[in-house]
Amino acid sequence: MTKTRKPILDVLQKNQPQRIPFWLMRQAGRYLPEYRELRKASNGFLDLVYNSKNAAEVTVQPLRRFGMDAAILFSDILVVPHALGQKVDFLAGEGPKLDPITSIQHLSRLNLGNINRIAAPVFETVERTREKMKAEGFDDTTLIGFCGSPWTVACYMVEGGGSRDFESARKWALQDPAGFQNLIDILVEASCIYLAGQIKAGAEVIQLFESWAGILDAAEFEKWVIAPTQNIRAYLKENFPDIPVIGFPRGAGAMMKNYAQQTGIDAVGIDQMTDPLWASQNLQSSLPVQGNLDPVRLLAGGMALEEGLQNIYGHFKKNPFILNLGHGIIKETPIEHVEKLRDIVRGWSV
Repeated sequence: MTKTRKPILDVLQKNQPQRIPFWLMRQAGRYLPEYRELRKASNGFLDLVYNSKNAAEVTVQPLRRFGMDAAILFSDILVVPHALGQKVDFLAGEGPKLDPITSIQHLSRLNLGNINRIAAPVFETVERTREKMKAEGFDDTTLIGFCGSPWTVACYMVEGGGSRDFESARKWALQDPAGFQNLIDILVEASCIYLAGQIKAGAEVIQLFESWAGILDAAEFEKWVIAPTQNIRAYLKENFPDIPVIGFPRGAGAMMKNYAQQTGIDAVGIDQMTDPLWASQNLQSSLPVQGNLDPVRLLAGGMALEEGLQNIYGHFKKNPFILNLGHGIIKETPIEHVEKLRDIVRGWSV
């Protein structure tokens, strides 16, 4: 394929880019003092997410400091259930709280027709971010849109918040798979509507966050992770054929190979538990890989950071890849550690 001036897009087209690109999950967030200032001025987390002007500012903040090769939209995976009509709150020190959806009867609460209206500020954030990136000279930087994958979003919707194992969601899926499938089907359609809005507003790449893939066995993984991802990818491929999709099935382990081969994604994000040697042999041989520095190594800095980066580079440098973390950046991470990461990655040859 023809090369672009954007290294992230080159990687996703399986071209060797002019430099090895990087961005960091949660790069726009609490470790940045400029983010904390905006957050203090907001009336809660969702208020910041739906304030298009401020959300666009947050999205661009890390680019100014570190010059990442991608900006990722500042939003949250729970915008989708909120836009469907589920009550969602973010409580200080407690995380998200939702009115649980625990049976097929509760699905009547959800309205697909509301998504474009309620999520309109998010689409405006994408537009504003593209404008800011152009105005500030980030011409070779890619804007990534995203959503949570249906299984992961369903976990929060059913559980009513965060959990270590999401027993309620798994129990419903096992005891009443037909009923649970109805929820997944709604989330597939909702995700397609939501992602289409982001793409029309200017998102150049989509990432699907399957944060709770690792709590499923192989049969459940096939049904609740692979199949819905196939459906979303097929919709995007048909309607937006030039928009690449990165899938991030955190904790999937060896099941990640089937995910990469069967879903139709363009690149696979890997977590820090995934052995780079295994990933280079089983994943990168067929599609680009994104990852997978342990966020704690970035938090620790020093030799821990340098050794982690060198291990990744040594395994993935022969084929196109994107340097990222294996999960989101930790809020206590010192800014100078991110600067060190940037300097090391910018020194890598391709």
